[in-house]
Amino acid sequence: MENNNLKSSLKKLEEISNWFNDQEEIDVEEGLKKVKEAVGLIKTSKERLREIENEFEEIKKEMDAETNDAK
Repeated sequence: MENNNLKSSLKKLEEISNWFNDQEEIDVEEGLKKVKEAVGLIKTSKERLREIENEFEEIKKEMDAETNDAK
């Protein structure tokens, strides 16, 4: 999942949330579809965020190693 996909996933989640907020009477079948879509988006977003966190940790380790080598 690329950065743009994370951004678009978060935007789609916002759209789904707004859809629920805008409904006076929710179509249960359509609501179920939206919830399932949201769950999938949340799962992939969490995975991507974990990947990003790991990338930051690797960068931090590299920086720490370079700092220690320079001493």
